[in-house]
Amino acid sequence: MNGLLKKWNDISLVKRIIAGLIIGIILALVVPQATPIAMFGSLFVGALKGVAPILVFFLVMAAISQHKEGKKTNMKSIVVLYLLGTFLAAMVAVVGSFLFPMELQLSAAAGVGDLTPPGGVGEVLKTLLLNVVKNPVESLATANYIGILAWALVFGLALKNSSEATKNIIVNISDAVSQVVRWVISFAPFGIMGLVFDTIATSGIESLFSYGQLIVLLVGCMAFVALVVNPIIAFIGMKRNPYPLVFKCLRESGLTAFFTRSSAANIPVNMGLCKELGLDEDTYSVSIPLGATINMGGAAITISVLALAAANTVGVAVDLPTAIILSILAAVSACGASGVAGGSLLLVPLACSLFGIPNEIAMQVVGVGFIVGVIQDSCETALNSSTDVLYTAIAEYSQNRKEEKQKLAS
Repeated sequence: MNGLLKKWNDISLVKRIIAGLIIGIILALVVPQATPIAMFGSLFVGALKGVAPILVFFLVMAAISQHKEGKKTNMKSIVVLYLLGTFLAAMVAVVGSFLFPMELQLSAAAGVGDLTPPGGVGEVLKTLLLNVVKNPVESLATANYIGILAWALVFGLALKNSSEATKNIIVNISDAVSQVVRWVISFAPFGIMGLVFDTIATSGIESLFSYGQLIVLLVGCMAFVALVVNPIIAFIGMKRNPYPLVFKCLRESGLTAFFTRSSAANIPVNMGLCKELGLDEDTYSVSIPLGATINMGGAAITISVLALAAANTVGVAVDLPTAIILSILAAVSACGASGVAGGSLLLVPLACSLFGIPNEIAMQVVGVGFIVGVIQDSCETALNSSTDVLYTAIAEYSQNRKEEKQKLAS
C-alpha cells in the first residue's frame, strides 16, 4: 500500500487532476445516478474554503510581524496591475460586444429567486469598506477576506515589537496551517472528479446549447485577456517571453479554480504556486488574498457583456463614450464583487442602469447569467485566480530586472 501511495504522489498534481477529470466525466456518463461521488467535490471545496481564511490570517500576520524596516515589497505595483488588468478586461468585453452584438431570449431566464442587486457603485464600495471593520472572528467564520486582511495587518503591526519567541509561535502556527493545506490539496484529483461528476450529472450540457453564442462571447473575451492581454502586460514588465509563466499559472492555478469555481478556495493553491515560483512570501501572503477580492477581470467581462447584451435586446443604442464609462463602472464594480451576495451577476443590474434599462429586465438578464453560470463562472474564476499569481510574479520579476540593471550600470 505504501509503495502504491508513493507512486501516486510521484505523479505531478496536474496529471493526477487530469486523471480525476477524465474519471469524473466517464462516471457521470455511465452512472449518473451514483450521486455519492459528488460528495468528493463538496468535501474538497469545503475543506479548502474552511482552511483558507485561517491560512491567510496567520500568513499575513506572520509576514507583517517579521517584516524588517527598509525591506521592499512590490505591493504598489501589484495593486496597479490588478486595477489596470480589471479595466482592460472590461474594455475587451466592450470591444467584443461591439464586434459580435448579442441579443437574449429573456423569457427563458430563471434562477434569480429573491436576490436583490446593489443600488449603485456607492453601495458596493460601502459594503466593501464595512467588511474591513467587521469582527475578526466573524470575518474568519464567513471568509470575509477584506476583513481578514485588515485585521491580520493590524495584529501583525502590533506584534512587530513583541519578543522573538512570540513571533516564532505565530510562524510555527502559519507553517502548521500551510502543511494542512498541502494535505488538502493532495486530494484535489478526487475533489475534481466529484465536481465534474456533479456538474455533468445534474446540469448536463443540453441546457447550455440555447445560449451557445453568449457563452462563446464570454469565454472568448476571457481567453483573449488570458492569452493576449496578460502576456502583453507580462512582456512589458519582464522584457522576456511571457508565455511559459502565463501557461504555468493557467495550468496550475486556473485549472483548479475552473472546477472549484471559488477564488477563496483557490487561495491555498495560489500560495503554493507562488512559493514554487520562488516569490517573496512577505509580498504574496498579502497580494494573493487581496487579489481574490479586487482582481476581478473575469467579473468585469461578465458585467460588461451581459449589460451590453441587455441593451441590444431592448434596442438601446450605445455610443463609444458610454461604452468607456461602462468599462470604468464594470471595473470599479467588479473590484467590489466579493462584498455583494451573488458576486458578479448581481452587479449586472447596476451596469444596466447606465442605459436606463428597468430593473425587472435587468434581473431577467441575471437569470440568463445563472443558466450559463456552469461555464461562465468557471472560466471567470480561472481567469481571476490565475491572474493573481501572474501579476504578483510580474511585479517581482520586473523589480528584480530593474535592480540587476542598476547593479550592472554601477
